Amino acid sequence: MKLLPRSLRYRLILFLLAAMGLAALIQGGSAYRTALQEADEIFDYQMQQVALSLRAGMSAGLALPLGDEQNFDLIVQVWSLDGTPLYRSAGPDWLPQRAVLGFSTVQLQGKRYRVLAIQGRFQVVQVAQDLAVRQRMAGQLAWRTVLPTALMLPMLALVVLWVVTLSLQPVQRVRAQLAQRAARDLSPVSDTDLPSEVQPLVREFNALLARVRQAFEAQQQFVADAAHELRSPLAALKLQLQGLRRAPDEAARGQALERLGTGIDRATHLIEQLLALARQDSQAQAPLQAVALDALCRDAVVEISTLAHARGMDLGLGSCDPLQVQGDAQALRMLLRNLLDNAIKYGRGRVDLSLSADAGAALVVVEDDGPGIPEAERERVFDRFYRAEAQAQQAGGSGLGLAIAQRVAQAHGGSLKLGDSAQLGGLRVELRLPGADFRHT
Repeated sequence: MKLLPRSLRYRLILFLLAAMGLAALIQGGSAYRTALQEADEIFDYQMQQVALSLRAGMSAGLALPLGDEQNFDLIVQVWSLDGTPLYRSAGPDWLPQRAVLGFSTVQLQGKRYRVLAIQGRFQVVQVAQDLAVRQRMAGQLAWRTVLPTALMLPMLALVVLWVVTLSLQPVQRVRAQLAQRAARDLSPVSDTDLPSEVQPLVREFNALLARVRQAFEAQQQFVADAAHELRSPLAALKLQLQGLRRAPDEAARGQALERLGTGIDRATHLIEQLLALARQDSQAQAPLQAVALDALCRDAVVEISTLAHARGMDLGLGSCDPLQVQGDAQALRMLLRNLLDNAIKYGRGRVDLSLSADAGAALVVVEDDGPGIPEAERERVFDRFYRAEAQAQQAGGSGLGLAIAQRVAQAHGGSLKLGDSAQLGGLRVELRLPGADFRHT
């Protein structure tokens, strides 16, 4: 069961009204204590003056006329020194006949009395007063103090309601803006005139909208590019299938089948890379773990060696330091495969891979003897579906290999750098991954 409403507006109003009510109670209690203390001082002084006047005005055994002590709810008793009653004013007859000298508090018959007894030369004078009189007077004074505040509580409640409603109007305005937006409207929310406590929330929300907008635009671009890239392979497959059907003899049929198989391989490779890129864009960051990078390099060389042999390429593994990094083994394996696959695809006869430690980072270098990439195009080749002029002249390229490799490298805090291979004369790709450690073998 929820004890408090979830609405911030109602909570503020409830707490503020409760605080005002509590303040009024505290004020009333304080006023009552102060009034009671002052009443005690005043009535004690009056009782003392009455007792002193009686002691001075009475001779031995004779009673003098008393003042109008009933106006003060006072009860007066006078005895001689031997205990003979000399005078008793109107009041209860069960008050003590003799009391201790000075002030004292006596409780009789469920009532509490303030009693003052003084001794003169010939008599003892006792003055008493019911404490309820003082409490009643203190209550009246306290109520007069609290009454203006109590009368103002409804007005204060209206003021609190107005102030809270006015203060939350900017938040309501933001809510209304969001409620009226279309699903594709990811523009920032205005934080004008918002309270300083709400502005950080709106700024973080705008930052989230910017990230969502960026991801949405990238997804739209990806879908458009993928649709464009798939159109050509599918059209080529359709033409090759038509050529197969129209082949006049077995030789032409075999050539058409070979072209159809090549086209299927190209389309399959393109779809695999599209799926890999989509996974990298959509999946959350996998838990980092220690990955033996040298073992991944050897496995990648073994896996790609069949493709290299089929293309007549010499694939070699140079220096391979026993290094480990924190990362996702599956993603790093795909990165290395893409780099080697790209080098074999555009190389002429030789591809080398090496792994070494460089200033606390792991440096993976892939070199080939192909035509390389002009310096002016080295930044653009990391864009999706972009192929350099030298790459576009060769079949089989989709323009996704380096884009996927860079995406994986950035997810691991690393970087890719393209350059010229001084050893082989083609392209040199450097993959740098931070936080590398030598592992024990």
